[in-house]
Amino acid sequence: MKSKFLFILTTFFALNLSFGQTSCSQYYPMVDGANFEYTSYDKKGNEEGKINYKVTNVNGSGDNISATMVMDIADKKGNTYSSEYNITCDGDVVKVDFKSLMNEQMLNQLGEMEMDITGTDVEWPNNLSVGQALPDGNVNVKMKMGGAINMNMNVETINRKVEKKESVTTPAGTFDCYVIYSETKTKMMMSNQTSPSRVWLAEGVGMVKQESYNKSGKLMASSMLTQFNK
Repeated sequence: MKSKFLFILTTFFALNLSFGQTSCSQYYPMVDGANFEYTSYDKKGNEEGKINYKVTNVNGSGDNISATMVMDIADKKGNTYSSEYNITCDGDVVKVDFKSLMNEQMLNQLGEMEMDITGTDVEWPNNLSVGQALPDGNVNVKMKMGGAINMNMNVETINRKVEKKESVTTPAGTFDCYVIYSETKTKMMMSNQTSPSRVWLAEGVGMVKQESYNKSGKLMASSMLTQFNK
């Protein structure tokens, strides 16, 4: 059950960038019914699974809009997981509420597990430019499983920076993207790991591609947009 939760949480942090365009958000899909499919791959390019996002419950107007992202995950073994989380657009900043990921639906799937989540929301400014530094994000998870096993996990997203612009082609099309570099520091039990990553982000679409590396810069995993409708 612990590995199931970690898979979901890792997927959330790697792929919480499903975007679209409204008058408030240049990137997040604040349009009811918008849907995105991402396919994930291992370091050898073998398919690992698919993640589908759908936008629902869009409320507000102008510079203040909220929405719910419904997330369905299928791994290579055929296991499926579902959850949802909230996003808000306030002025020129979009925030992802990671705490809403642990809703009743998700907790029912995880079984006998108590959980406490704290930290800061992940923020994405609407106006990006090459060389721009982006705010860090942090989440701390305390889990108690079966009344006996306790585990703490801290995930920090740091050194976020817009590196450059370039064109990227995926099965969903060709997109002009900003390339955003970041590092994810994960502390859990006796483990302490830092993983660099890059995200290719297109205006009006959102995340087109994502790559994760080891500390030597070698590709370890990737994801790309394979279907897109809004």
